[in-house]
Amino acid sequence: MKKLTAILAATTCLSSAALADDDRIIVGFATAETGFMQAYDKPAQDAAMIRIAEINEAGGLLGKPIEVVKADTKTDRAEGAKAGLSVIDQGADMVVVSCDYDFGAPAALAAESNGLISFFLCAESIKAGIQGVGPNSFSASVLAAVQGATMAEWAYNKKEARTFYRLLDTWTEYNKGICDGFDWMLPQLPEAKLVGEDTFLNEDASIAAQITRIKSLPEEPDAIMLCTMMPGAVSAIKQLRAAGINSMILNGSGVDGSYWLSAVPDLSNFYVPVQGSIYGDDPNPAVNEFNAKYTEVTGAPPATQYTYPGYVMIDVWAKAVERAGTTETSAVVAELEKMVDEPTLFGPRTFTSELHHQNRARYLIVETNNGKPGVVDEWTISSPIPVADLMK
Repeated sequence: MKKLTAILAATTCLSSAALADDDRIIVGFATAETGFMQAYDKPAQDAAMIRIAEINEAGGLLGKPIEVVKADTKTDRAEGAKAGLSVIDQGADMVVVSCDYDFGAPAALAAESNGLISFFLCAESIKAGIQGVGPNSFSASVLAAVQGATMAEWAYNKKEARTFYRLLDTWTEYNKGICDGFDWMLPQLPEAKLVGEDTFLNEDASIAAQITRIKSLPEEPDAIMLCTMMPGAVSAIKQLRAAGINSMILNGSGVDGSYWLSAVPDLSNFYVPVQGSIYGDDPNPAVNEFNAKYTEVTGAPPATQYTYPGYVMIDVWAKAVERAGTTETSAVVAELEKMVDEPTLFGPRTFTSELHHQNRARYLIVETNNGKPGVVDEWTISSPIPVADLMK
């Protein structure tokens, strides 16, 4: 592990002379080192660095070491474009951009204009790829819509939920994406019924009116599809339970993690989908080993499942480079687009010429019971969400 940590550190300390050497492959990170996006970008970037270090330990990529150059987007769109150009000027063969589409797109567009591949660390909008950037852009995560569809189908089949209430936080496209996937799946469940729907804003101090409408239903719904994210998710969940609503609460991956659970003591009957478990109980022992490695390298364990896409990103890109025998963009894109259920540490990945994102994926289901989260099941939606539906 000491050797791995040393390699990890070395990949970030590059000279201009080193960058000019054709015997190296360069990955450029145009991501947030400052500003609020840093909290999202850094964990996934740390995971990416671990995979890079592993590849270098094993002899490199195409027999060459992978080296890293960085530029800070400062969580600013204008700075994002500059950061993208900066890592390109430093010789990047591939450009890694921020987790969020809006903040990552400027750097991704810079890569696209220069004929380079870009990878969003963990963006979950269909725009983070072909549809919003261009044919050389990909995302390492799974579409938000898949999360909503997964939770609806799983709850229906495994928890016998039949009545659903849809509660959407309209703050972000991510939240809307969760509910879009739920809306796509629910009509396919023959006995499922939507008994009500409502909206709120993440910053709302109170959702009392929405709670009143839920409580006025003839019967409490079997499940509430809560399409929200931090920080407002905590308040909404706390208010629902304080009002005596005991329905199963389904949410997206954006509320994974135990860091917020002290605000809702003894929370139960709460479920989220995750790509891998941070709780030491992943059914794949290699994931638990990765968590230990991440903890040793970074000094802290993964806080949420959004750490993992960074590792996946480097893994699939490196496989495509090896199969292409080059880092040349069109050849690597062609190999990525051949991947169908490509095995990765955090579940299979598929890319096509139509979609550089995941419209179907295996998710672990994490239940929080008496304030303790843990994996209770896994689920893959019965069919991929069509691109036409994702674009609505």
